[in-house]
Amino acid sequence: MPASATPCATTLCATTPRAAAPRTRPRAFCRAALAGLVTLASAAVVSLAAPAPAFAADTWTETGSDRADPLTESQGLASVEVPVNSPNRYTGVGTIPLSVSSRGWNHVGDPDASADGHYIEPYQRDDGNTKMYRVQAPGGAWSEYVHTLAPGEAMNNSWDAISPDGQWMLSGEWGAMNRLLVFPTPGINPAASPSANLPLVSQVRLDHAVRDVQGCDFSSPTTLLCSSDDPEGSLFGITKPLLQIDLSAAPNGSGDVTGHVTALRQLPLRSACSGSFEAEGIDYDRRTGVLRVIVVSPGFCTVVDSKTYKFTRG
Repeated sequence: MPASATPCATTLCATTPRAAAPRTRPRAFCRAALAGLVTLASAAVVSLAAPAPAFAADTWTETGSDRADPLTESQGLASVEVPVNSPNRYTGVGTIPLSVSSRGWNHVGDPDASADGHYIEPYQRDDGNTKMYRVQAPGGAWSEYVHTLAPGEAMNNSWDAISPDGQWMLSGEWGAMNRLLVFPTPGINPAASPSANLPLVSQVRLDHAVRDVQGCDFSSPTTLLCSSDDPEGSLFGITKPLLQIDLSAAPNGSGDVTGHVTALRQLPLRSACSGSFEAEGIDYDRRTGVLRVIVVSPGFCTVVDSKTYKFTRG
């Protein structure tokens, strides 16, 4: 159920009373002075309307790829730090347990894992007013946390991203959006309980709209890297962008923070087939600094040359 939003723009205007000029001054002088004031005012408005970026964006260089299986590796991925030497995790339609899909949770998104080894998968269904997060503890036990939609919240549940301190989980909605959602991390934060509604505690307010975000991951306590499946390209001048979102502060659940959005590059769109690609999940491995993003190929080539692309910073 795509939802849309229009980015808000605020123009700040300030005026200062101007002393009346002596009537004995030549008219030419007054015209020149007035022209100068208009020029200064115009420059001030332009400066306020188009501020310089507050953060420096990273650059990411493609370093390799491997095939992404369309059934088990086509939705999302996560690197798991605990236990040591744990394999990377992937999601796809073929990874949804029958016991989960039989209850209507028929779509799994891009998962994430905390520094202590909790692994969380986001789920959605075709109807109703809830979304679900399925959590595996480091010891292997599974539990489910259900969130009832807040007024105006879209039912889509494309991804989750756990803050580096483990206490807060971000999630997103489909379509053009100016926000990300913040929850207490299921399985870690005591404010989350499998026997109660998972509460929406705050938001990340974005300074630029994003569209069809399929996954985000923290690369630092105040930086997110996100994969967007945007097919239009009108927001940033490119389709399927890799985005960086710099937060004004680390999420803490006590209030909203702002996010400065930058498009870093277009994700690789290479295939033996022509047609529409689909950008999927993303993962940043804190141990190696490697970024990985899934891109599903169009048409028949979905099963042939869909890829998980690898990037390094610099």
